[in-house]
Parts: sequence; structure tokens; C-alpha cells
Amino acid sequence: MTFIARFVFFAALCLGAPALAGTQVDINTADAKTLAVSLDGVGLSKAEAIVAYRNAHGPFQTFDDLAKVKGIGPRIIEANRDAIVFGRSQAGAGAHAGPSRPLGSW
Repeated sequence: MTFIARFVFFAALCLGAPALAGTQVDINTADAKTLAVSLDGVGLSKAEAIVAYRNAHGPFQTFDDLAKVKGIGPRIIEANRDAIVFGRSQAGAGAHAGPSRPLGSW
């Protein structure tokens, strides 16, 4: 490979890596295809298992809940710990939801 080709490849890799590293996925709302693309070590089959488990048992609250899915073990969880979010909790959403009545009606 020529020097220029290596440089272009390296530059593209460096510029693209931060964008991928900062991407998070909500494990409770993402579809199987999104999970498979977004999570390391999770293909379409494991992603479908995550969605099926979520549909049968309700939303995931913790990483321990996610570990209950067949094929999702500690290695996959650790590899994706920074990428997985569990959505807004009901308590957190209510605390910052704003006024309960329209503005100007006080």
C-alpha cells in the first residue's frame, strides 16, 4: 500500500472512530437491526433475542436484567457498557417535566 493510501485510510479511521465511540443506543426502544449495528458482539440473532425478551418481560432496568437474555453475558455487557442506555426513568422524567398546567393559566 502506498504512503498516500495509508495516510488516507488512517485519517478516515481517526475521524470516524470518535463518532462511533460516542454513539449510544436505548436498549428499551431500539429495534433489532439498530441493536445489531450499534453493539459490539451482538449480531442480528442476539439483537432479536434482546427485543423478544424485552417484549415478554418489559423494559430493562439494569445490566443484570440484560444479562438474563440468552447469549448476552458479562463480556458483551462490558464491551458495550458505555453504549447502552436504559431510557429515561419515570421518576427522572417527572422531576424535570415542567409545569403541569399550560403557561398563563395560573
